[in-house]
Amino acid sequence: MSVLVVGLSHRTTPVALLERVTVSGDALVKLLHDVQADENVSEALVVSTCNRVEVYAVVDRFHGGVTAVTNMLAAHSGLPQETLARHLYVHYEDRAVQHLFAVACGLDSMVIGEGQILGQIRGALRLAQEEGTAGTTLNELAQHALRVGKRAHADTGIDRAGASLVGVGLTLAERVLGPVTGRRALVVGAGSMSALSAATLSRAGVTDIVIANRTLDRAERLAETVGGRAADLSDVPAELAEADLVISCVGAGTRTITPEMIGDRARPLFLLDLALPHDVDPGVRALPGVTLVDLESMQQDGVGDVSDGGRAEAICEVRRIVAEEVTAYLDAARAAVVTPTVVALRSKAAGVVEAEMGRLLSRLPDIDGRMRDEITQTVRRVVDKLLHEPTVRVKRLAASPGGDQYAEALRELFGLDPKTPDAVASLEVEQ
Repeated sequence: MSVLVVGLSHRTTPVALLERVTVSGDALVKLLHDVQADENVSEALVVSTCNRVEVYAVVDRFHGGVTAVTNMLAAHSGLPQETLARHLYVHYEDRAVQHLFAVACGLDSMVIGEGQILGQIRGALRLAQEEGTAGTTLNELAQHALRVGKRAHADTGIDRAGASLVGVGLTLAERVLGPVTGRRALVVGAGSMSALSAATLSRAGVTDIVIANRTLDRAERLAETVGGRAADLSDVPAELAEADLVISCVGAGTRTITPEMIGDRARPLFLLDLALPHDVDPGVRALPGVTLVDLESMQQDGVGDVSDGGRAEAICEVRRIVAEEVTAYLDAARAAVVTPTVVALRSKAAGVVEAEMGRLLSRLPDIDGRMRDEITQTVRRVVDKLLHEPTVRVKRLAASPGGDQYAEALRELFGLDPKTPDAVASLEVEQ
């Protein structure tokens, strides 16, 4: 079984199309189960954010797995398969591992080095665990990816070198409004992106922050963290009249801000739409004094270049870390393949020792206990010494490409039941 990733992101796909593929809530849960239900797939995990939709699957056949995942993405998005296929990328085995590690480090993000992706991968893993679609392979792979991401941020500071989408948005806002200090900001939504937005605004010196959300108590909790004020979604038109800067992060599929809500204004208004599907009606761009920046315009303008200082060295170091961690992960994974076979071999050898000792003792009923123990220990030491060198070597060789062939050779040479190593592996997982 091998790891396969099929996905599309801001790098390969227009935002308008990516918006149609993005899944969340019940639709995300259904996609997970639909992918895993395919005969080619044994495990599934989906990372779905405003910038990417990626399906990670453990498959027994490459082509069958790619076809299954592509069909599921097409069915869930309602897009023709041939349209979707033009924007998909596929990574398999070693490349799939490398891709996930790079994503976890922020190397594949719209703004290089942003740290929010770690929380998104953690959330994707948690959902797959809760739904029972992530087994041993994806659990271990995702956990390792999270560790790599944390190491990259801790060792290189790439998250500080690269700004978040919100930070970049504020940079663009200051080009329109001037310094944001002293401005009134409206954040629409109270989820994780809204929390990041509110915190970034507060750090930038914005002290008048309003959080508008459908659930008022969530808005109140978030507002308290930045010394702001809460409002209901129905109050958005009134709040827009007083706001200078608006960040919208709802992504519910309906327009939370329309031209009618804004109307005529006497001063500039900057709108940052970070949601997929989009929150803000693009028609607001026709209003005098109104500037709208969304993920699509960021993509077209090359947002990653807005804050480039200090990143080159950090990026180079993160790539080195990814390469090092990929090697370590693959070596460990290959070595793990042969471990159940080694355990099964030693178990068989122990069984032979016990059987032969039983036969010997039945022929020598008068032997005293001390002599019996000495003979038993001697036989066991002989067997252990005979097995030590080949088992150490086979574990080392298993870390190289094609290492699973050594496990197969052991099974063949020692006549091990092919089912025994699988049973040992299952027992280790259960424990």
